[in-house]
Amino acid sequence: MRDLLSKPVDNIFKINLGVKKTERVIVFTDGYSKKLQKITRRIAEAGKGFTDDIRYIEYPPTGCHGVEPPEAIWAGAFGNNVYSKLKQQKLMVPLLSKKTTEEQNRKIEKIILVHKKEAVHAIAALSYFSTSHTRFRHYLNRLCGTRYASMPLFDEQMLKGAMRVDYTIMRERTEGIARLVNKAEWIEIETPNGTYMAFSKKGREAKADTGIITEPGTFSNLPAGEVFLAPLEGTANGKLMLEWAPTRKLKSPVTLHIENGQVAKIDGKEKYAAYLQEKLLEKKENANIAELGIGTNDRASRPDNILESEKIFGTIHIALGDNSSFGGRISTPFHQDFVFFKPTVTLLHKKGSKSILLKNGKPLNPHYS
Repeated sequence: MRDLLSKPVDNIFKINLGVKKTERVIVFTDGYSKKLQKITRRIAEAGKGFTDDIRYIEYPPTGCHGVEPPEAIWAGAFGNNVYSKLKQQKLMVPLLSKKTTEEQNRKIEKIILVHKKEAVHAIAALSYFSTSHTRFRHYLNRLCGTRYASMPLFDEQMLKGAMRVDYTIMRERTEGIARLVNKAEWIEIETPNGTYMAFSKKGREAKADTGIITEPGTFSNLPAGEVFLAPLEGTANGKLMLEWAPTRKLKSPVTLHIENGQVAKIDGKEKYAAYLQEKLLEKKENANIAELGIGTNDRASRPDNILESEKIFGTIHIALGDNSSFGGRISTPFHQDFVFFKPTVTLLHKKGSKSILLKNGKPLNPHYS
């Protein structure tokens, strides 16, 4: 039975992933909640109308964004030949724990490349804990040409709002903002709540997340709509005033003091401060300033779900932890984003000139409004 949600569900396969009848597709979840299981199963069922080879896979939650998914999903996505050889050469354990050496990385890539034609063509990843910043996603994209829709924290409400964006307009806006950002060498951000940070992006490329995942090796969040980049490690300094955790408004602000690219100190009485402190103490890499993102989706509006809130047009988000999958040097099983509202974003160029990209959350270039 079709309803008001049928069209945006179908569009995941028709518009976003551009799935063909002969392609192999996996839809997976970590079964974090019954609601997430329900919507994932519905999406997988809808996919049967677009391909003859679609599989639904469910695995236990990993407990944190950026953690590699378990072995079963590796076997399903890359094929049994890749999985068995990684097991035989004792590469799965260091791979899943993100503790591989450069020599091991070369062996892994060689194995995957030999059997890359056995990998699935497209994935819709609806695990509660994000797989965006994993080797799993990175290898599928870069080595196998798999198209990858990452949909952590996804819920039905998104099908009524952010997933109904005009993709043509959003794509033009997102790619245009990325071009402007890529002309800069340094970026400064500040918000009315007292947040301020500056960092270098020298040698780093800002990428456009447009939701159009039809070319081999492309990747996007769904809902989509952001420009994102990995700040140059060791260069960020400032202060981040957190008012929102990933899925709720904080009872009181939590302050992150940033020194030389790392969170040096956390202040705040809110219980989320203690949780965050614990995560940063687990590994020093978890304190890395991993990402700046700029939201570009004018249908996104919810502040209580980071998957959607980081896409809200006129917001920015800053992430901690892993950035190895999009141009950075830090590999760690942790990646957490925080959204900031009404930002002013200033671009500093090579010869010392400045330009303001956003002022209090509004683009100064009317072409991108």
